[in-house]
Amino acid sequence: MTEANQTHLFVVFKVQPRYNKIIFIFGRKVVSLKYTAATKKRKQMLADSLKRAISKKSFSKVTVSEIVEDCGINRKTFYYHFEDLYDLLRWTLEQETIEVLKQFNLAVEYEEAISFVLDYMEQNAQMLNNVYHSVGRDELKRFFYLDFFGLIHSAVDQAEKIEKISVSESFKTFLCQFYTEAVAGILLHWIAQRSIQNREQIVLYTSALLRSGIPSALYTIKQMELSEKPDQQ
Repeated sequence: MTEANQTHLFVVFKVQPRYNKIIFIFGRKVVSLKYTAATKKRKQMLADSLKRAISKKSFSKVTVSEIVEDCGINRKTFYYHFEDLYDLLRWTLEQETIEVLKQFNLAVEYEEAISFVLDYMEQNAQMLNNVYHSVGRDELKRFFYLDFFGLIHSAVDQAEKIEKISVSESFKTFLCQFYTEAVAGILLHWIAQRSIQNREQIVLYTSALLRSGIPSALYTIKQMELSEKPDQQ
């Protein structure tokens, strides 16, 4: 075998505990493997402990020592999985809401998705209230923003396929930012001032705006983009 035909194999082992993955790099090929069930169980134990703690008191008063003692896990194990309590909180919220929302077909199941989020918020009202008043509105929105943006972007992509419309990435980004800010704002308002009377209205109004607004916006901007093309040539 000539030197030109030889394959030089090297392996790089990289651990990403907070993302629940082990990365193996074989030459230029990257392979991602899921952590063991035991790892996921430990992370879930920490998440459950955090939820119990912030259901009783302000998030700002919770300590890592308190969490690991409740779980029977040492501090080293905690920091192996999470950078800090904010990281654990983010993972907890992502696992219990965002990962479930990803299972919905957001192009058609708006009511179901929004109802799920509101149900979760009602079931975890005390915890979310404590987090809201501890970290503030802007900080809590930051927890959700990127994940919500990704979900809205997925809905816009699906709407493009259904409507057979393709628009510029700049407009898609703007549209996603617009709806992410709107939905996040509504949900944060719900946390701060829940009202059983207007829950169904939130589901109805929000889903109606998403279902009709996204395709309409795509169609309108597409017509504008097409009308501008002759002037640009």
